[in-house]
Amino acid sequence: MGQLYSEISAELKRFVYEQKIFFVGTATADSRINISPKGMDSLRIVDGNRVVWLNLTGSANETSAHVQEDSRMTIMFAAFEGKPLILRLYGTAKAVHRNDPEWSELLSLFKPVPGARQIFDFAVDLVQTSCGMAVPFFDYVEDREALRNWAEKKGEEGLVEYWRRKNQVSLDGKPTNIIEKNT
Repeated sequence: MGQLYSEISAELKRFVYEQKIFFVGTATADSRINISPKGMDSLRIVDGNRVVWLNLTGSANETSAHVQEDSRMTIMFAAFEGKPLILRLYGTAKAVHRNDPEWSELLSLFKPVPGARQIFDFAVDLVQTSCGMAVPFFDYVEDREALRNWAEKKGEEGLVEYWRRKNQVSLDGKPTNIIEKNT
């Protein structure tokens, strides 16, 4: 049965770090709801009520557009092996960009990776666990290197040009401010 907590416990922190994928949900009052899968080594638990995750360049930039207008965010983890469990973290997030004063400090929490475009600083105000007994088993094979390889090939100038063409507005036309906040 589901349980509610006010913070991420040491046990749940271990669970988070064992997962290979997490899902981020955001929306504004007048936007589509975006659910985005995330992988790689891109999430850090700073303390029981603070999580930061590194957002890499991708085909869209919905999460950033949403959070700049409505800071609500949910992060979900599901056990695809071992004991069944679903973990949801609820709270509010801030998009941190290269031009923001805290960028360097937060970026230092991660191994260097090409294509970093934002870091989300997430204040957790509710932690929920549920059974996850209907979640199927999946075997982890390995991380995909395609995004990293693509970003390395693009280079910094190529990434900025990609942001100009593909990452400036959400599906609903909401601005991401990626160019002015990262260049």
